[in-house]
Order: sequence, then C-alpha cells, then structure tokens
Amino acid sequence: MLGHRRLAVVDLTAGGAQPMTTRDGRFAISYNGELYNDAELRADLERIGVQFFTRSDCETLLQVLATWGAEGLSRCRGMYAFCFVDTASRIALLGRDVLGIKPLYYGWTREQAGRALAFASEPSALLQLPDIDRRPDPVGLLWYLTSARATLEERTLFRGIAAVRPGELLRVRYAEENLSVVRSNIGLPEMPHGPIADIVRESVRRHLRSDAPLCALLSGGLDSSIVAQVATQAGDHPLRTYCSGAKGATAPGGDDFAFARLVGQAIGSVHTEAPVTQDLFENHWQSMVTNQLVPLCTPNETAIYEVARVLRAEGHKVALSGEGADELFGGYDLALAQSAEYLAGTHAIVRAQPGIGAGAFECRAGAWLAPEAHAGVLTPEFLRSTGGMAPIDEALEREFEASRLRARQLGHNDPLQAHLFFQRRVNLVQLLQRLDTATMFAGVEGRTPFADAVVMAAAESLPMSEKYEFGAARSVLKTKIALRRAFGSELPPGVVGREKASFPLPFQNWIGSARRRLLASGALREFVREDALQSVAAAPSQYWHLAWPLTNLAIWLDAVEAQTRAQPESARLAG
Repeated sequence: MLGHRRLAVVDLTAGGAQPMTTRDGRFAISYNGELYNDAELRADLERIGVQFFTRSDCETLLQVLATWGAEGLSRCRGMYAFCFVDTASRIALLGRDVLGIKPLYYGWTREQAGRALAFASEPSALLQLPDIDRRPDPVGLLWYLTSARATLEERTLFRGIAAVRPGELLRVRYAEENLSVVRSNIGLPEMPHGPIADIVRESVRRHLRSDAPLCALLSGGLDSSIVAQVATQAGDHPLRTYCSGAKGATAPGGDDFAFARLVGQAIGSVHTEAPVTQDLFENHWQSMVTNQLVPLCTPNETAIYEVARVLRAEGHKVALSGEGADELFGGYDLALAQSAEYLAGTHAIVRAQPGIGAGAFECRAGAWLAPEAHAGVLTPEFLRSTGGMAPIDEALEREFEASRLRARQLGHNDPLQAHLFFQRRVNLVQLLQRLDTATMFAGVEGRTPFADAVVMAAAESLPMSEKYEFGAARSVLKTKIALRRAFGSELPPGVVGREKASFPLPFQNWIGSARRRLLASGALREFVREDALQSVAAAPSQYWHLAWPLTNLAIWLDAVEAQTRAQPESARLAG
C-alpha cells in the first residue's frame, strides 16, 4: 500500500498526483524529488515507444523503472527518494539519490499476515504505526552527542527505524511470507568534461525548471552568490532572493545581511530579509524537533526554516541554495588543515593516540563532545550499553575506506582527497537533510545545484591543488580555488574573499533557555551524569557545545514520549 502527500512543483494538474501507476496497473510509484534531466529521459523513452500522459517527472521516473529496471537509475540526474512496486513480480524497490538530498526511512512492523516493511520521509510517520520499536538506540544517541548528527550509515536514533543510505537501493521481494531484502548501490553518472564554470552554470539552469514560483536563498557568501548570479543570467525576470540570520550577529565572514544586500544589488534581484529573534529561534527549535521527531543538527536550521516560511508566505514553493560546494570543492579550511596535520602526524590527536584511524580522527577533530570526555559526562551504564566508541569508529573507518577507494579509482595521488571525500560522505548528508527538513517543514522544496551528481563527479576529478592549498598561513582564498577562479570576476570582490558564513545565529548567547529543559528532563538522566547535567544547566552559554546536543535530546525524548502516550494502547511497544 502506497500513500503520498504532494508538494506540486512540476505539472500542477491532478495528472501529477501520487501514488502514480502505469496504464496497465502493473507498476506503481510514490516519489519525492525532482529529475533535472527529465527532457532527455523522456526523449530516450519515447524513441522506444513509451507514451506519456502528463508533464510530471514522477511519470518519467515511473517509466524509467518500468522500462529499464533499477539499472535505469544511473541515467537519472536529480534528487529523489521513492518506492517503486512491480505487482506482477511482487518486488518493491526503495531508492535514494547518490548524494542523499532526499531522506528515506524504513522499519519493520508485524501484522496478521506476518512481518511487514514500512517506509516514510520522516521518522514521525513511521512512529504512527503499531509495533515500530521507538526505543532510543544507544549507539545512535552516542553518535548524536559526539557529532550532532542523527544518522550513521543506516543507523538512526530509534532502534526500530533505519535510513536508506545515499545511493542505496533496497530490493524487497514480498512474494514469500517472510520478506527478503537485497541491498545494492545506484550507479554514478559519467564523468563530465569542460570547464567547471560551464558545468556549474548548466546545473543551475537545470535546477530552474519549475511550474511553481522559484526564488533563491542568498547569504552573501561565495556559494549562494554564484547560484543567484547564474540564476539571474538564465532567467527572464528579476530573481527573488532571501536572507536570514540574526540582526547584529557577528561571524568570521561578517554580516550576512550586508553582504546579501550587496550581491542582490549587483545582480539586480528583488531582495527580502527574514531576521530571526531569540523568541523565534526558541519557538522554531521546539516546533521542528517536536513535529519531525529528529533533533536539529545545527542551530541555523531554525533560520533556514524562518526564511522558508517567509518566502512561502510570499508565494514561492522552490528555493535554490548553495549547499554542497564546501564538501565538494574544499571549502572548510580548518577541517582540511586538521586532516593535513593528521597525514603529517603533527596533530595533537595523533600525538596523543598514535595509530588512530583516519575516520576516527575526523570524528574527534570535529566533535561536539569529544570521546575522551564521554566518561565525565555520560553514565557508566549507558556507555556499557553502547560498547563505547567501537561501533561508531568501525562505521567511520568503513566510510573512510570507501572514500579512499573512490580517490584511488579517480587516480588521485594526494591522500588529502580521501579526507575531502569522507567529509562529503559524512558531513554533507546531514547538511542536505538539514536543508530538506527545514524547507519542507514550511512547504518549500530546497534545491542544491552544487549538490548535484554531475557537479560532484566534476569536482571529485579535480586535483587537490584546484580545491585547497594547505600552508602555514591559513587563508580563505586557499579554499574552493576552482570556484573562486571561475566566478571571481563576476562577483563583488568582498564576496570572493569572504570567510564561510551561512545565516549565523548567536545561539551561544540564546541557549540560556536550555537550563529549564535540562533540569526538567528525567529521560536525560538515564544516560547523562547528574553532576555534568547540573554544570551545563548552570552555565549553558559557557558549555554550549554540550548544551546544544543535550537540549535537543531533551526536547526529542519528551516529544517521542508524548507521541507514545497519544497512541492507542494496542499500538504501543512494550519495553
């Protein structure tokens, strides 16, 4: 059984409604996303006799899978999460795009006929079902406390809910009484050729296809400015741009509002500001976690939601974003500098832990709660239940080995490439989920021209010297070198040399409200030491790196418990 709640963006007629079936009723699909090579796919299918009845890209993906099977996904350029069902062979496919832009979760329930598999775009939907194990997963909790990330490989914060991994395909055979699941990977696109500027411009143009009003998020940083500038050149009317953040907030890159206004004036956009106050921050934080049942990754998710709420109120359904450029083109100076120090054996973590694996190092170098501090913050009982960092480190080493293999396949000799690829695999997935959940919560589709499979292939093919230069003197101009060279002459000079900043919020000063949450949470005390909880509650602004993940978990645990109480008794899982 398939169900769907549609945000109509392409083909706004009833013909694009979902779930969608082929005319003979054999194949059905529920699909969330956009195909950016829709026209080419349709042309190829029409040449072999496929007839289309709508303009919806959902019908395109349906026919791709009905005609070419799972192998057809390697031809698809876009963001997607879907369930495709072949009722004749009784096989269902669950798939997610290679960058993981669109989320997809699944879990197992037990019905009269036997075990059943359920899937959804959000955990909150799965938790409406009986027999989904909603108990917190100890390893998932430890990972979130350490990294402020809610998924690790297929693991989530719930024992009974898993995530389909980016670029993963689950083939579910439901002909037998006991379901069988086979996992495989979706093929990557062919390597593009040509200047990076042309590849990025083509991606932005493809991302402009929409039958609903479209706009762009503009922070005044390099990435969002490139997207907005190219979109303006490609459009036939002034682009609407939107900026959010806190008025008066200071960040290394300067004032987002001032830089966004500067870029807006340079490209001739119609610009709108959506400032976030402390009250808005607190209200959005509470609402987002409570409704989606996923703790936030970064504080500025609330700013993304606020700007999405404002632009949707002004009639827009689609928003372009610059997300993805940093992980693909080498934009994080500090992270890459630390990776270079790891390779040279000079980083403090390496000196303290000789022989530490690359994945484990990356985790510790960017941790919110360092593993070395776990024993002082978390209870011994909880740490024993997780097995410590071993399960997490093992997963991270698998991710790093896949990154190393990718670098080797592309012929790279610089070992720093594998670290950059790792940052894309682990960090970008969470940031894309941040964008998707925050915008979709406001009824807006967030699109990411940089986080595109073809742009990714082009970026990964570049030598490290065209992305990042490591040296004694750190400089923002030594990051995203190819992008700065390609678009530097088309943007205001201050933007080209600006440090990374994206809708910053002074949450360290705003997080004082965490005190009440922390002290009132009985659930937190099941895994957080009382003395640590009291210390953080007494000075949340001082211990913001702990107050943020702990308060998120307090809100999340309360929300899960409230939803559980609201379930009929028959739907609750014992224990």
